[in-house]
Amino acid sequence: MGKMIGIFACFLIVALDVTAGILGIKAEAAQNQEKHMRVWLFECNEPSHHAFVLGLFAAILLGIAHVVANLIGGWCNFSRDELHKAPPSKKLSMACLLFTWIILAVAMSMLVIGTKSNHKSRASCGFTHHHFLSTGGILCMVHSLFAVAYYVTSTLMLH
Repeated sequence: MGKMIGIFACFLIVALDVTAGILGIKAEAAQNQEKHMRVWLFECNEPSHHAFVLGLFAAILLGIAHVVANLIGGWCNFSRDELHKAPPSKKLSMACLLFTWIILAVAMSMLVIGTKSNHKSRASCGFTHHHFLSTGGILCMVHSLFAVAYYVTSTLMLH
């Protein structure tokens, strides 16, 4: 029974992250459909409501996937000395946890910046924000790999 819940949890994390990634890439495509005028480093563009909604949902799904991965993976609290004496599986688990947090921070930042540039009140000129949404979407998919690796290594540590 516990093995089935673990498999379901891994599929849930992957499904949420991959869906967030696809939404981020589709948001980038929707953003590119709007009118753009570029002068050197500055770009004037019309915001895309469709890209805004897709980017917002991508960020929400990434956050949910991260919360689910951390809840089912458990929380290991130990000191630096314990980490040096820990077995390799615990070190790998902590490395995966660290990478999930780093990828979450970068992906969420990119999705928020890309989404914010498509807000209706942002119809103005400024620096270009190319590929923020698609890169954030790709990082969502990378997040799923490390989140599942964290879950697998943390549950192996318990057995």
